[in-house]
Amino acid sequence: MKITRYILFLALTALFISSCKMGKNYSRPEIESPQSFVFSYGDTTYNEALKWWQLFNDPVLDTLIKKALENNRDLLATAQNVEAARLQLAIQKADLWPQFNYSGSAGRGNFQAIKLAEPTNNFSIVGQASWEIDFWGKLRRMNEAAKAQYLASEYGLNALRLSLITTVATTYFQVMEFNSKVLIAEQTYAIRDSSYQILRQRFESGIIPAIDVNHSRIQKAIAATAIPLYKRYAAQSENLLSVLIGENPHLIELENKLESYSEIPAIPPGIPSDILNRRPDILMAEQQLIAQNALVGAAQAARLPSISLTGMLGLASDDLSTMTSGDPAWNISGSLLGPIFNWGKNSNRVKAERARTEAAVYQYENTVLNAFREVEDALITIETLKEEEAAIQEHVEAAVEAAQLSGDRYDKGIASYIEFLESQRQAFDAQMSQTGNRQDLLEAYIQLYQALGGGWQ
Repeated sequence: MKITRYILFLALTALFISSCKMGKNYSRPEIESPQSFVFSYGDTTYNEALKWWQLFNDPVLDTLIKKALENNRDLLATAQNVEAARLQLAIQKADLWPQFNYSGSAGRGNFQAIKLAEPTNNFSIVGQASWEIDFWGKLRRMNEAAKAQYLASEYGLNALRLSLITTVATTYFQVMEFNSKVLIAEQTYAIRDSSYQILRQRFESGIIPAIDVNHSRIQKAIAATAIPLYKRYAAQSENLLSVLIGENPHLIELENKLESYSEIPAIPPGIPSDILNRRPDILMAEQQLIAQNALVGAAQAARLPSISLTGMLGLASDDLSTMTSGDPAWNISGSLLGPIFNWGKNSNRVKAERARTEAAVYQYENTVLNAFREVEDALITIETLKEEEAAIQEHVEAAVEAAQLSGDRYDKGIASYIEFLESQRQAFDAQMSQTGNRQDLLEAYIQLYQALGGGWQ
């Protein structure tokens, strides 16, 4: 009973003293965030739980994203690293509690510190307990750092999820863009090939000069070159999409075309300061700062003495059959270990951790600044692309009509063939530009949703 009271007294004393921790507790750096986004208008209510890709109302896209979240190899590998960080946290937590071990031995000989006249047996079974009392909070700071590193890995996983969804959606629309450009090139090639055949017949009849036939042949070749080019781009994008969803490269059946996404519901960007609490990359950077702040306290505590309690309870005998008949052997002791002079190693370790903490603060602040920039970039990109879309639509209509009129004028001998070719070229370029602009607008919406940091649940 006396032993039990002694151990309990030491434990309570240790817990009382260990209530203090070296180092400053973490507080989030002051961030000067704008009251609103520059290019945000109207409602700013943001739904962070929204699965934004469902706004496109495309079952194929929904299926691809679901497959990617389940099968993407990079995501699965990162998830295992997160699990390893969680287990590391459990390992670090275990250091806060007493450690229990056992040992046993059996031997025979004529030497036990001194030489004996006759050989003797030696049997022992011993249970041991040791506990480093966390007087200065070193272990708790290490535990705090491990927890922050685990949470940082969780937020890193969420950031990877968001990036994966963004990449799948962007690549999906790129496939549509390249397929649309292949179709435009094929239609243009068919028109130019028909025109070339007519011009060749006219040349053979002596009606037009050879230069008109050559110009027509050049334009036909330009359209012909675009067909395999965009087929290749489409196939490569499909291959990337297959890998993103964790499958071997294969053709992906698309139910919609790029023209199907004429109206996309906009998501209000919300309040800038809210981004601090929902963007996973910002949350990850903050947890890394928390971990580094805790390491400063651990380094400070390492400069102070560490106190440990050890205890032993066991049985020993020179005869195995009589081990339990005698009194048990026991021992309780405490130890004190502290640095005296180490050439500034410990003080420099504290300074190094403080420097790393300052660096982590700057990295966190830079992550926040870039988050604000990415939202503003996406908002202005959407606004200006919509303006471009209206102008490009007018350009396409005018260029197609001009190409038809120039063809009629050339057939009647009113316009030169150079005018006709220029009208054809402008119509082709305008249609290609319109397709690219539509894909850029879809991608800008995707970038906005990613910049806002929501919808990755």
